[in-house]
Amino acid sequence: MRHRKARYRLGMNSSHRQAMLRNMVTSLLEHEKVTTTDARAKALRSLADRMITLAKRGDLHARRQALQVIRSKRVAKRLFDEIGPRFSNRNGGYVRVVKLGYRAGDMAALSLVELVEKSEKKPKGKGTAAKAKGLKDKIVDSFKSK
Repeated sequence: MRHRKARYRLGMNSSHRQAMLRNMVTSLLEHEKVTTTDARAKALRSLADRMITLAKRGDLHARRQALQVIRSKRVAKRLFDEIGPRFSNRNGGYVRVVKLGYRAGDMAALSLVELVEKSEKKPKGKGTAAKAKGLKDKIVDSFKSK
């Protein structure tokens, strides 16, 4: 019986589960959103909230604790410099889990895991609509010149 064993097991042994969650929290903090199954998303939510809480503390011990989990020093730096201060006046609930539907191959329930407050950064360059319009204008101009 699994009395008082409150962990998501996810059908794998503990080292595999720990490695998978570390990779997923690193990807989440790098890209600010990840698509995965519902069960993995729920397991990821608590670990990601813990990392952001460490980033809000911001001291050396918190940074070292976060680096035990996060796989990339670059992502850890971003966590402490950008993401932590962004959530400074929020008490928990930093991660949102949105159900997306079902995967076509095996009908597994999918979820989108994302940070609640998005970054203010705009993507560099033009958007796809602007690129398409620019490409259309170039084609039209090439036919006019002939």
